[in-house]
This record gives sequence, structure tokens and C-alpha cells, in this order.
Amino acid sequence: MNGFSLSLFDWMFRYLRKHFTTHMTECSRRRTRLVSKDGRCNIEFGNVEEQSRFVFLLDIWTTILDLRWRYKMFIFISAFLGSWFLFGLLWYVVAYIHRDLPEFSPSVNHTPCVDNINGLTSAFLFSLETQVTIGYGFRCVTEQCATAIFLLIFQCILGVIINSFMCGAILAKISRSKKRAKTITFSKYAVISKRGGKLCLLIRVANLRKSLLIGSHIYGKLLKTTITPEGETIVLDQVNMDFVVDAGNENLFFISPLTIYHVIDKTSPFFHMTAETLLQQEFELVVFLDGTVEATSATCQVRTSYIPEEVLWGYRFAPIVSKTKEGKYRVDFQNFSKTVAVETPHCAFCLYNEKEAKAIAKKGYDNPGFILSEVNEITDTKM
Repeated sequence: MNGFSLSLFDWMFRYLRKHFTTHMTECSRRRTRLVSKDGRCNIEFGNVEEQSRFVFLLDIWTTILDLRWRYKMFIFISAFLGSWFLFGLLWYVVAYIHRDLPEFSPSVNHTPCVDNINGLTSAFLFSLETQVTIGYGFRCVTEQCATAIFLLIFQCILGVIINSFMCGAILAKISRSKKRAKTITFSKYAVISKRGGKLCLLIRVANLRKSLLIGSHIYGKLLKTTITPEGETIVLDQVNMDFVVDAGNENLFFISPLTIYHVIDKTSPFFHMTAETLLQQEFELVVFLDGTVEATSATCQVRTSYIPEEVLWGYRFAPIVSKTKEGKYRVDFQNFSKTVAVETPHCAFCLYNEKEAKAIAKKGYDNPGFILSEVNEITDTKM
């Protein structure tokens, strides 16, 4: 009984250790990924000079648009409350200097700069009514003070600027094409299999909206660490990868999910990889889709990435489009990332060697060392 308990404990310990090691490996992989699956870039900038930080203030519009919603709403509320309170103080100062407040006991014939300002609270309310043009009619500026008239004009102009800037920033944030990119999705895995007699890397991409992306263009970058002949180590070296569909890689008719593919030929960075060595490689494949949103005419970019564990050798995607009895085309997104194992060469080099061997076998080659000699046949007949 004790032996059984010890073996069970040992099995559980090995299982937990294996699970922990796998989890830590996956976490390490996630930390080294430059582009996440949803397109966010995992990069930070260090030792930036203080002078360079002021550039963000010079480009205040882009800085405001890039802020998170919580910070944007904080700035939005603070801008209005701050301006109302600031001008409320100025109106209170005007009333105080002109001795319009009740504490100065103004005479009956006294004409104030602003009617019915009795303290800081009423000055704040008048500032709010002026800037948002509420106009209750109870508090108003008189022609007694030129300072009050100038302050009224200045607040109205500044209020229009704040309204235009903040409302424009909110509208631009809402209508950014980055949100349109959320409705473009890529398959969870990339697969490698034969397509049209060639070994290809295939990725599936879908548009979840019925509105199209105009002028779509798709391409890829393979990121890896390389060492130059001079001994220089280049981290995140970028290698171009062409992705196409059967009609090309530009102006895609993106009404249904598309399977894009990269032909693994002698110029491909995947040419020297095999099914056995794929998981040993250190690379990240980043795929980009650029297009113009049909509704807003704004350009957008969708991106995702694949690491070696997310590239399946010897698989193809399951069918996803079918035709119903009513004559409509139906897309089953349950099979969007589903893969099916197929017979695939274990390397592109072997496939091309096989093709060359077959091509040579079909051709005839002359042997220059071959000499045809004639043989005279002598028939001896003995009687």
C-alpha cells in the first residue's frame, strides 16, 4: 500500500513538473512575441531624452487620440470643469473690484457689472451659463464695465475652442479605423501543405462585416535574429514574405473568408526548414492586411503573428463555405481554424528534388560516349 502511494505521489509530482515546465515555456514564448494575436505591439522605449518627450505635447492631437478612454474622459471633464471654475473666479474678481457684492452694501442706484452675482457660487453658475450658452436670463452682463464685456467675449471664444477640440477628439476616437480592424480575424494557426502541386504556407482570414475593405493588400514579414558575415547580430531582422490568393495579393474581393498562401520556393525563408526542425526554429511570422474602409474611406491595417508552435506542418484547413438549399452561401465559422491532417512532404527541398527527378526521367539525354557498331551476321549452313 505504501509503495502504491509513493508511486502515485511520484506520478503526480512528474505530471505537475511537466505541466509547470510547459506553462513556463509558453509564458516565455508569449513574452518574446513582438506582435500579439490581436495586433498589439509588445515593445517599450527606454532612455528617451527629456527633450524628446516634449514632442508629444507639440503633437497634442495625436497624443489625445492615442490615450485610453479613461484618461481621455478625465481630460474631457477636467477641461470643462477647470474652465468654468477659472472664469467663475474671474467673474467674482470683477464683481469684487467693482464692489457689486452684497458685503459692500451697494446703493440702490448702483449698476453692477453683472446682475445677481452675490458670491463665488453665483459667479461659477454665471460662468457655466455663459460658456455653454444656457442663457437663463437671471444673470447678465451690463454695459457698465468694459472689463466684463471683454471677459465675456474671451470666455465665449475660448469655450468654442474647447468644445470643438474635445468633441472632435471624442468623435475621432470613436470613428478610428482601428475599431474596424477588430472585425477582421485571422486563423489561430498557419498550416503547411501542398497546393497546386507546390508546398505552401496557408493562413485563413475573414471579414466579419458585410461591408467590404476596398483595395485590400496582404503581405508578411518574418522576424528573426540573424548574424551577418561581418559578425554583427541583428535582432528582429525582417524578411519579406509574399502572400497571395489565386487572383493575386491586391484588390481582394473580401466578401467571404479567404485562404492566403505563401509559396515555399527556393527564395522562401521556409525552404530549408523541415517538419522535424520547424519547432526548433526561432522566428515570428507577422501578417499584415491593409485596406480602405468602405463606409468612412479611412485606411486601416490588421495584423497578427505566428510563432513556430502555431505553424502546423502537414495540415490543411477544413472547408468553411457551403451552399444552402435556398441558394445562399453559408459560412460556418465553427470550422474557421479547424485543420485536417493531409499527406505532405516533410521538406520543400525534397519536393523540388522529386519534381526535378521526374522531369529528368521524362526527357531523353544523348550519351556522347556511345558508339554504334554494326555487326555482320554470317550464316553458315552445313550440309
